[in-house]
Amino acid sequence: MTDSWDPQLYDGAHAFVHEYGEDVLELLAPQTGEQIIDLGCGTGHLAAAIADNGVDVTGIDADQEMIHEARNTYPQQTFIHATAQRLSAIETLPETVDAVFTNAALHWIPETDQQLVADSVFERLRAGGRFVGEFGGYRNVHAIESALKAELTARGHQFENPWYFPSIGTYSQLLEAAGFEIRYMRLFDRPTELEDGPKGLRNWLEMFTDSFFKYVEPAERDSLCSAVEARLRGQLYDTNSNTWTADYRRLRFVAVVPEHRP
Repeated sequence: MTDSWDPQLYDGAHAFVHEYGEDVLELLAPQTGEQIIDLGCGTGHLAAAIADNGVDVTGIDADQEMIHEARNTYPQQTFIHATAQRLSAIETLPETVDAVFTNAALHWIPETDQQLVADSVFERLRAGGRFVGEFGGYRNVHAIESALKAELTARGHQFENPWYFPSIGTYSQLLEAAGFEIRYMRLFDRPTELEDGPKGLRNWLEMFTDSFFKYVEPAERDSLCSAVEARLRGQLYDTNSNTWTADYRRLRFVAVVPEHRP
């Protein structure tokens, strides 16, 4: 997982993260008076959008800078600095809530912790409560990941992939093991045009791939990113519009706690 985030870069060059997340709110269908957790809330934009429906929302994020930005932008909302793995242990949350929402966050959690997160969400939800979200699915940004791996390996660097991009079968099995009933799950391609024209991929690499460069000296990082761009230019760059398009694939889901939970 990335060690730290830049909230300004996140909201500026990568606003598509929360903008695309607005589609998932339709699946959440928040109702007035509900208590909802936004898990991995980032800078708080979607938590605020949920709250606009008359909902009591608590945003949770593992990055302190993101939480600081969210609190500054939406001082009327509640934001907690905590990891998803600790969801069931956060004492300031209601004992149970109506829904847990998450967008573009679960793929940053190590695969070894995914069952713990699903179990924690299940424990925090009331009977009939719903877990609704979207994150990177099987083969998400596969071209970018492959280029990073090829370039790092060619330079003699160790390659470690921090992302979790499961298939429908894998993630369904995980949620069902936690006790959920799957009501909806879809894996789909969502090619995403990156902002800032020719700088789009470089900005994306700077924002989202910090963990890949932990064995790379800072002086080499710029040339390595340039080499990754060169590997991907023929595949992801449009010379007519001078824009990069990332090969996103998303996994979107709705899972519920049985009315008669164990």
